[in-house]
Amino acid sequence: MPRLILKHLSFYLLGLAVLAGLGAAQTPAESPAAGDSTPTLKPRPPKARLTVNIGDLLDISVYDQPDMAQKLRVNENGEISLPLLGMVPVAGLSSDEVEAKIEKGLSDGKYVKDPHVSVLVVEYATQGLSIGGEVRKPGVYPIHGPRRLQDMIDEAGGLTEKAGDKVTITRRAEPDKPLVISLSKDPSKVLENNVEIYPGDTIVVSTAGLVYVVGDVGRPGGFPMERNEQVTVLQAMALAEGAKPTAALGKAKIVRRENGDLKEIPVNLKAMLSGKIPDRVLEDKDVLFIPNSLAKSAARRSLEAVVQAAVGVTIYHPPY
Repeated sequence: MPRLILKHLSFYLLGLAVLAGLGAAQTPAESPAAGDSTPTLKPRPPKARLTVNIGDLLDISVYDQPDMAQKLRVNENGEISLPLLGMVPVAGLSSDEVEAKIEKGLSDGKYVKDPHVSVLVVEYATQGLSIGGEVRKPGVYPIHGPRRLQDMIDEAGGLTEKAGDKVTITRRAEPDKPLVISLSKDPSKVLENNVEIYPGDTIVVSTAGLVYVVGDVGRPGGFPMERNEQVTVLQAMALAEGAKPTAALGKAKIVRRENGDLKEIPVNLKAMLSGKIPDRVLEDKDVLFIPNSLAKSAARRSLEAVVQAAVGVTIYHPPY
């Protein structure tokens, strides 16, 4: 049979196998009970309690008392100096609590009848935000009031090629209750997952699982395991645009690191494509090596050399 026909037949079988693997991986969504049309609403994560601290800048105004409007910075003792009231301790209080405290002082001292005070924290001077993990510019960033998650990821240079789809947010006030957010490409979930970020938060972007395909393939590279789903050998081959006509399909192998040692797992892709043996699931950091049949030494390539070849390949990361 001519080589060109064999090539097209190989790609046809590969496509069928990949579609079958993807179909098996999908499970039907659970349907609501009969007669129950009430949608299930996800509870919103609780908002962090922001408090005033030393160095913060407050914008204070009193309704119908323009002469009392002023901007004050909290001193090293956690106090602000107000006309009529003198030194007022505010550190550790929320802006609502500061408002209530000033209103009570003005009312008790009979300085203002039925006072209505507004306190806006213009600048959180002492509460930066830490962002790390798979972002291009990890570090501590100043944050003046609440922001959104995507804003902070953009400010940190965006995601790296190895970024996963999970973001862990730890609030300073609740360090034992981290919030885990899933980054999604679904437009309907983008707004839902773009949660508010507050001063003192710590953001960590996860690392995605990766499988590598190197050797005699159309597009050697590293391919993220999106949403930590399983990737099979044939799916990885499809991502790498299939094997070239010169590939030695019967001499492929998976290189896997176990307990610090490299392990070789032979893979007969020729038999797998023909359906004689089942597809095989790859693990995180596995390297699928497909040698060139024209080079006699390719099949005997050392495991270290295969891993080294995987290190220098491009990571193909889909945008979130």
